[in-house]
Amino acid sequence: VQALVESGGGSVQTGDSLKLACEMIGRATGSFAVGWFRRLPGKERNFVAAISRSGKTEYSDSVKNRFAISRDNDKKMVYLQMNDLKPEDTAVYSCAARFTTNADNPGRHESEFDYWGQGTQVTVSS
Repeated sequence: VQALVESGGGSVQTGDSLKLACEMIGRATGSFAVGWFRRLPGKERNFVAAISRSGKTEYSDSVKNRFAISRDNDKKMVYLQMNDLKPEDTAVYSCAARFTTNADNPGRHESEFDYWGQGTQVTVSS
């Protein structure tokens, strides 16, 4: 992976949906697990969701059953479908990638990920 580019952020109302996209630029992107993290205003960056090379997923408790991560290896894209958005979801969302030989391990710790995008702002108003 040479770069990660996020898109799809914006301003929405409580209960709305957004779909974020992460484009992986480079070669052998199928060898990378990908995660989404978010940084709330004035807070540390937190794990949101991750998907392994084989498609196994993992979510933080705060977004489980509302968000869904998926990947399209042919298009070199990873998506984060966010439903039933709440004001507390307001944050800068970043995708991150990590090379791994373990096809089934998505990862969830920030320190595991080596490549990061610039982030996209999501704002949810009540």
